[in-house]
Amino acid sequence: MQTNSTAAPELAAIKVEGLTRSAFLVRGTLAAGAAYGLGAVGPYVSRAMAQAGGDIDIVNFALTLEYLEAAFYQEAATKVQGLDGELAKLVKEIGTNEQEHVDALSAAAKQLGGTPAPKPAVDFGQSFASKDAFLKTAVTFEDTGVSAYNGAAPAIKSPDILAAAGSIVQIEARHAALVRLQAGESPAPDAFDKVLDMPAVLEAVKPFIKA
Repeated sequence: MQTNSTAAPELAAIKVEGLTRSAFLVRGTLAAGAAYGLGAVGPYVSRAMAQAGGDIDIVNFALTLEYLEAAFYQEAATKVQGLDGELAKLVKEIGTNEQEHVDALSAAAKQLGGTPAPKPAVDFGQSFASKDAFLKTAVTFEDTGVSAYNGAAPAIKSPDILAAAGSIVQIEARHAALVRLQAGESPAPDAFDKVLDMPAVLEAVKPFIKA
């Protein structure tokens, strides 16, 4: 099976530095999306979470993903040329939302008796080279976040954590729709998320994941 072509090169260009389990899982999530598109993200996360240590691992996975999203918008606000008007306001608002998600998930990890995952170093490649490049990555990134939450949800045992994840993924979906509109794309092109079968996903991500 050919695995070195990328369905979402924007994701393939994002580098996450970290040796924690959560950083490892996020790298795998991005690799799945890069190799086979966003339909690969949900089933990959579902399989990975089924092997995780419980709700703390899931919360830290989500926390690491939120670290990346918060950093993405914070950097975009200062690095992307031509961000003004409604788009500049949207970038600031989404960045604030993502930081609030970070704070909430950090608190949830502590409430579960765990230690919040550390913030990983991240490199977004050429995502900020232009407004168009930023929007293209933002659309892909937001869609990936929604798929990742959907994939993790079935493994959550605590009703409180499931409710918290549900409240976050709704906001992530709104982010995705708003960013899509800014990019001139349909906010909801499909009635259901497409999925890829698990063997194909696992085969796709193997070359990308490095511990």
